[in-house]
Amino acid sequence: MNGNHDLASALARLSAGRPLLIVDADEVLLRFVAGFDRFLVQHGLFLDLTSYRLHGNVKRLDDKSAVLDVEVTALLEEFRRELDSLDPVEGARECLRDLSRRLDIVVLSNIAPTQAAARLRNLATFGLPLPVVANKGLKGESVKALASRAGRPAFFVDDIPQHLASAAELAPDVTRIHLIGDDRLKPLLPISEHAHFRAQSWDDAHRFIASRLSEAGL
Repeated sequence: MNGNHDLASALARLSAGRPLLIVDADEVLLRFVAGFDRFLVQHGLFLDLTSYRLHGNVKRLDDKSAVLDVEVTALLEEFRRELDSLDPVEGARECLRDLSRRLDIVVLSNIAPTQAAARLRNLATFGLPLPVVANKGLKGESVKALASRAGRPAFFVDDIPQHLASAAELAPDVTRIHLIGDDRLKPLLPISEHAHFRAQSWDDAHRFIASRLSEAGL
């Protein structure tokens, strides 16, 4: 497994002209919120999901009072040091294993480069030794760069509407799928107007992607 996590290394692993699936990690492939919630309980805290953000939603178990944003940031930094213990989103492993016979797959995740090794270990644990790109900020530029080497169709799956909008602007020919892995989070975000498809599950996404590949004769 390649330990590199930059865009150039991922591009080098792609087969020129082969269809491509670019997929986010947190809340798409991996259950970040569920893992963070387990971590919080060990500190006498819990996650009260009233909005699609962590700051403001971390509260104390004893009196239900909110934790200050600066404390939440520190907790997140501690939790993110070892991102190798997250559970997979239901259906993600099976879908990606099946689709890997028909296209290349790259994980595009907004993590620090120092967290990439743990993320690679986490994915490999589930039989998904995929290239990981440690991204910063909106993902449109990275989606464009990755798709420029790929054949068509190319797909991008993310839970955050802003990333899908960025991809729509900079890589409009990439098929965009909106998928939120945790059922608790689904009501907290609007449907992305920039997605071609809103998948309720990986089974949904699998059928959609497989159908598009078949339509392309692949």
